[in-house]
Amino acid sequence: MDKNTITGLLLIGAILLTFSWLNAPSDEEIEAIKAKEQTKADSLKNIKQDVNQVLQEENAVAFKDAEQSILIPKFDTNGVQIIDSVTNMAVFINTMTQKDTLLPLSQINNTTKEKKEIPEQIVSIENDKITIDVTNKGGRIISAKIKGYYSYDDYITENKKPLELFDEQSMYGIEYFSNGKLKNTNNLDFKIIESNQNFIKLKAQDGKGTITFNYKLNQNTYDLDFTIAFNGFSDADASNTKLTANFKLLSTEKHLPTEKRASTVFYDEDGKYTYLSEGTDDEEVLESPAKWVAFKQSFFSAIVMYNKGFTQGSKVEIKNLDETDTTYLKIYKADLNLGLTTFQQPLNFKMFFGPNNYDVLAIYNNGVEDIVNLGWGLFRWINVYALRPMFNTFMGWGISAGLAILILTIIVKLFLSPVNYKMYKSSAMMKVLKPEIAEINAKYPKKEDGMKKQQALMALYREAGASPMAGCVPMLIQMPILFAIFRLFPSSIEIRQKGFLWAEDLSSYDSIYNFGFDIPLYGDHISLFTLLMAFTTLAYTHFNSQNMQQPQQEGMPNMKYIMYFFPFMMIFFFNNYSSGLSYYYFISTLMTMGIMFAIKKFILDEEKIHQKIKANKANPKKKGKSKFAQRLEEAQRLQMEKAAKKKKN
Repeated sequence: MDKNTITGLLLIGAILLTFSWLNAPSDEEIEAIKAKEQTKADSLKNIKQDVNQVLQEENAVAFKDAEQSILIPKFDTNGVQIIDSVTNMAVFINTMTQKDTLLPLSQINNTTKEKKEIPEQIVSIENDKITIDVTNKGGRIISAKIKGYYSYDDYITENKKPLELFDEQSMYGIEYFSNGKLKNTNNLDFKIIESNQNFIKLKAQDGKGTITFNYKLNQNTYDLDFTIAFNGFSDADASNTKLTANFKLLSTEKHLPTEKRASTVFYDEDGKYTYLSEGTDDEEVLESPAKWVAFKQSFFSAIVMYNKGFTQGSKVEIKNLDETDTTYLKIYKADLNLGLTTFQQPLNFKMFFGPNNYDVLAIYNNGVEDIVNLGWGLFRWINVYALRPMFNTFMGWGISAGLAILILTIIVKLFLSPVNYKMYKSSAMMKVLKPEIAEINAKYPKKEDGMKKQQALMALYREAGASPMAGCVPMLIQMPILFAIFRLFPSSIEIRQKGFLWAEDLSSYDSIYNFGFDIPLYGDHISLFTLLMAFTTLAYTHFNSQNMQQPQQEGMPNMKYIMYFFPFMMIFFFNNYSSGLSYYYFISTLMTMGIMFAIKKFILDEEKIHQKIKANKANPKKKGKSKFAQRLEEAQRLQMEKAAKKKKN
């Protein structure tokens, strides 16, 4: 380093020292800066103290609520509990408010720790009919399995696993008030106090009070006794106690759309059963007390019965699920008022998880058997007191369901054979009168001669001893049985998963070919029993159409063509319906045709009928007119007078 470089560096250092000395703050300025920084530090300290005071006040409330609510630790993505960096407090989620709660690590309530550490315990109890799984989380039933029955999938694969009616997605609990706060037993951790094969006792602590659940299965039944006891609670809060339910029953049958259409909420209201819509979302507020509420699907139900009755103002609701959900059927909801005035007496319920079997449900003697859809009014009476007992007797013989249906059809047809005889006799006489009827139609072709034509036809029928109404009355006698059968087989659990010929399950549709895609209004398969039923109905229609009269007045529909259209519509309507029902209608129509043929061949002689009509016309007997004929003629006379007056005007 030369002399000039050293001299330059020294000059630069001198300049920097001189600049620093000239710009250094005075003593007064230094004191001002220190005072400003101290003020800022004091302000931050006061803010932190204020924040901590607010948090402590909030946590004081949280401590008071800790025994009545569940505080769940809040974890980060690594599974480590989150600690607030400002307050150094643990972050919890309050299940009552769904908000974050901060608690000092050294003062976390022991109750909260216990609730966090209590693991879930599931205990099973069972009898010879059902198996029930109960969890200590909420003390509720999380699964009901029905022995001796199987879901359709398990039935096809021969997996003998008991049918599961619902799983943990179904919720229920007791909603109650405690210290002015609304709570639900679903949020409580219960301790299992006692359990054996068919009994379990659970108890939960809520502040100073306790809630005890007892479940007891009875032998050889599908029900259990459910008893609830409140201890240490104020009677002033008892009136707000409810049973709340949010059920999702599992799909168990072959055809999900049919299963959904039969699923709804039934309930007893003032001794009469009623139900929500089966096709759309629906809800109802009870206007009268109800002893039971049933969450029903096609062949099984979850039913809660209350000995005191759910009081007025209770609410029931049904909601449809998205079409893509093939696991569950619908959402069943209920808010059922218990009508309590005190917590001193235990609450007694009976819970039923089993088949919709009329005889099984009838033993409860409270009308719950009405959930089995056997029709209404006269149709239901026919099923309950005649058809069902006969069919169950035949099934009790140990024969197949198909043979039992065949025997029932034979019995019904023999019972109705006198009616069929009357129908065919009337039909045969009308067939013989066809030429005479044609002559009368030709004689009075004009519309204004309609009354004269009707009078001439009535005179012909009277002389021949025939009546166009004679075939209608027997048909009306058969209609109640026809409609009763329509409700009997689709709701009969006795034929569920009972096969016959090519039908694997008579309670659902049979299929001889699957398309692999859905045809609107028809389905994704071909039902052979439906085709056979439609074909025989078409043949029977053709057989009868030979005797059917054409419309005698303009504008009147031709019933012949309408009757031909009916069998075609049956193909679409019955394709997804119970194959047992289609099978019954098929063999019933076949037998009707056979009976008609036998009557025609061996009992009634059309030639003799024709000769008798000729004799009656040749030697007419004076007969008094029936009241019906008198009224008809009077109506015709008045109509003719009215038409004449109208023509003059």
